[in-house]
Amino acid sequence: MEVEMKIRGLMMDPVTNMPIVILRDTGGSTVLPIWVGIYEANAIALEIEKVNTPRPMTHDLIRNLLMGLEARVSKVVVNDLRDDTFYALIWLEKGGEIISIDSRPSDALALALRVDCPIYVEDDVLKNSKVSGATSDKVSNEELSKWLESLNDEDIGRYKM
Repeated sequence: MEVEMKIRGLMMDPVTNMPIVILRDTGGSTVLPIWVGIYEANAIALEIEKVNTPRPMTHDLIRNLLMGLEARVSKVVVNDLRDDTFYALIWLEKGGEIISIDSRPSDALALALRVDCPIYVEDDVLKNSKVSGATSDKVSNEELSKWLESLNDEDIGRYKM
């Protein structure tokens, strides 16, 4: 089963100083942090902030290619979690045909923002996700989970490069 999520923002992990994309379900009760690289966070932040770049960035190029090919992104789905690595699928529709494309979640999310399509996370991914893979031993999973779940709109600021 897929759970619809929204990107609530980007923030820095207070322990590792790595960017985190914060996804929250549309009901607001479930939070999923996905640690991403600096460049991937920048691509997401540029679209969140609606920053125009002088030349198309990679995700803008992909959006433009899809539009030129008359293909539509119907949704992106974070569909798997293996060995502390998230996996995603980009679902395209072209001429009545549905195509799924393997993707890193950061790329799928950056594209979803640009084409304004829904973002989903498989229920099993939410159940099996853990935050220990990107944190030090000084912070317990329970402490970090409580911190993430307690975040409000003021806490989840826009990511600054």
